[in-house]
Amino acid sequence: MNTLNRVAILDDYQGVALSFGDWGALGVPVDVFRDTIKDADALVARLLPYEAIVLMRERTPLPRALVERLPNLKLVVTTAGRNNSVDAAALRERGIAFCGTPGTVSPTSELTWGLILALLRDIPAQERALREGRWQTVVGQGLEGRTLGVIGLGKQGQRVARVARAFDMRVLAWSTNLTEETARAADATRVDKETLLRESDVVTLHLVLSERSRHTVGAAELGLMKRSAFLVNTSRGPLVDGAALEAALRSGGIAGAGLDVFDEEPLPAGAPVTAWPNTVLTPHLGYVTQQNYAHFYGGALEAVKAWMAGEPIRVI
Repeated sequence: MNTLNRVAILDDYQGVALSFGDWGALGVPVDVFRDTIKDADALVARLLPYEAIVLMRERTPLPRALVERLPNLKLVVTTAGRNNSVDAAALRERGIAFCGTPGTVSPTSELTWGLILALLRDIPAQERALREGRWQTVVGQGLEGRTLGVIGLGKQGQRVARVARAFDMRVLAWSTNLTEETARAADATRVDKETLLRESDVVTLHLVLSERSRHTVGAAELGLMKRSAFLVNTSRGPLVDGAALEAALRSGGIAGAGLDVFDEEPLPAGAPVTAWPNTVLTPHLGYVTQQNYAHFYGGALEAVKAWMAGEPIRVI
């Protein structure tokens, strides 16, 4: 059996964490924080009293420098099955348990198609125009017969590709390790990166962020795209060079972009990206659904209970 004196749930933006389980059953105080603290000293001051911390994805990173300043920490639970913003080695060296939760794959791929449709049919602007008394101000674009380029044909990319085929789109795919077999299984055609960028009407990114994948799409890649093409990113902000994307949007180098992820999150008020033209922007909603939160917060509660019982589950 393991004991805890206090649990912190971080970055619960919507204030819903406690509604997805009986956290009172733990028998210890559970404090929920709805904001994200960027300053390291302020974050240490907040977390110092806690022996267990529940993280929502990468909203608050736990690098080694932070872990070493939290001597009371015994347990870290992250929603989902991995979290690259946590220094797992530093936790292991300190004997701190690190556990994950279940999650679902579908929400992000669903939002990807929401952004694609919003861009091609100009849905946000048309909705505003209608409320202002204006009727049919533009002619939108259809998907049938167009080409979708999927950069990263993993679990998310494969789901996006399957939907594209339902729209009777041609699907191209590329990543550094993509095989012909994987592409065929997703009913996609494996091509090189340059061909994908040149021929696609919509390019969508579904890669894990790493030093190798950072700025997968930069000025050179944007320069290969059609002026009529759209870029969608629901994976991680730094996969795209933001300055290069802004320049392409302002010059008409591409037709528009749908972005759910950003270099800095949450976006500060008045962030420059909010003024970029021809964009549909959402606040990292890819994984934010009631069904997924039930897995995340319900799974986090299970993980804390299991650790307290001396039988940790989903250890990372």
